[in-house]
Amino acid sequence: MKNERIRGNTEWYISAFSSFEKGLNGQTKIPFHKLRKNALTQLNMLGFPTTKHEDWKYTNLDSLLKINFEPASKDMDVEIDRNSIKKFLIAEKDFHLIVFINGSFSKELTSIKSVGQNIIIDSLNSAFKNHSNLINDHIGKYTSTQEDSFTALNTAFSYDGAFVYLPENAKLEKPVQFLFLSDSESQSKLHTLRNLFIAENHSQATIIETYAGLSDNTYFTNTVSEIIADENSQIDHFKIQSESNNAFHIGSTFIHQDQNSNFTSNSFSFGGKLVRNNLNSILDGEGIECIMDGLYIANENQLIDNHTSIDHAKPHCQSHELYKGILDDKARGVFSGKIMVRKDAQKTNAVQSNNCVLLSDDATIDTKPQLEIYADDVKCTHGATVGQLDDDAFFYMRSRGIGKKQAREMLIYAFASDVIDRIKSDSVREKIAGMLSEKLTMTKAVEY
Repeated sequence: MKNERIRGNTEWYISAFSSFEKGLNGQTKIPFHKLRKNALTQLNMLGFPTTKHEDWKYTNLDSLLKINFEPASKDMDVEIDRNSIKKFLIAEKDFHLIVFINGSFSKELTSIKSVGQNIIIDSLNSAFKNHSNLINDHIGKYTSTQEDSFTALNTAFSYDGAFVYLPENAKLEKPVQFLFLSDSESQSKLHTLRNLFIAENHSQATIIETYAGLSDNTYFTNTVSEIIADENSQIDHFKIQSESNNAFHIGSTFIHQDQNSNFTSNSFSFGGKLVRNNLNSILDGEGIECIMDGLYIANENQLIDNHTSIDHAKPHCQSHELYKGILDDKARGVFSGKIMVRKDAQKTNAVQSNNCVLLSDDATIDTKPQLEIYADDVKCTHGATVGQLDDDAFFYMRSRGIGKKQAREMLIYAFASDVIDRIKSDSVREKIAGMLSEKLTMTKAVEY
């Protein structure tokens, strides 16, 4: 595999680690620092992938790798008031809010209401100090620094992020939103966020990760989220990506599910110049349900790449996956969805669907559904469709006096509604619908 990768600017990050390490202070003494140094070694060995690497066949990283991004300092002096972040909030009431600016926790903008039940909502940096046993038992356990350059990069340079711990039988009554912002001064900065969410037996929570930019500057957000869903736990997880139009975003989420757990992933991508979302779940017990829903909309020269993997490791589990894309102008989309059913995973039920609508003749989509099945008593299906808006429906709406712009937006929303309408939270559903509507105002009208 080495001949499918390039050195790229790995040397730049290797040399930048020394100054990064000096700014860590007490964090150099924690067990995670050993993981950092090992990850740096792995990054040096791996290099970065090219389009000759199968998992990056459709995504050229040249525009990202030609820039030497400087790891953001946790001591960067940033002043952002609460009015500046309001447009990114799901709701100002009945939500816990934890804010990070350029990768660092912002105490001033954070608002955590009473949680009780020994639930912990904190920054990872604080959790390293106060809950080290919980961190050390889980962090890095299910990631792949030996295979993935960007997970290695994140691990090497991570010092903060989100942390949630749900003890046995605990229920987080209010959703928690983690807002990761890049400010207007973050030109050519690397922001590494490391998130860890632990849900013990019979616990329940709704967790929202929101990534956004406050300007059109060029920066690189590199994230890793690890989610542990123990027996009979229920996690509703959202990732909302609304980065700067000149930003790069590569994020990986690793989920480990135990017996009878229920995990729902809701992925929404609106911003970014080049975006890659990796989503990997291991169903490591019987009676598990895993749902992956995604919606991405891109225009101009955006590229949004979604790679998902569901590993059915045990019998009597089910997974349902629905991803929808809306592409305009010269935007490109990529969807690669892999379902693996291992030999002992009998009675598996897995359904995958990827649908994309192209609003422009210049927009393109590459879709690659994959089934890898080693069991014989399973029900597994996958399908992909690519098309344009329904002309007959458009003309019907026009004949009823509906304007072109409104008719077009109604058809697009109808296409996206399968994903949006499945959102359980009214506040989150309204927010996503609003973001979709705002994005559609940036796309050109279709001539009929």
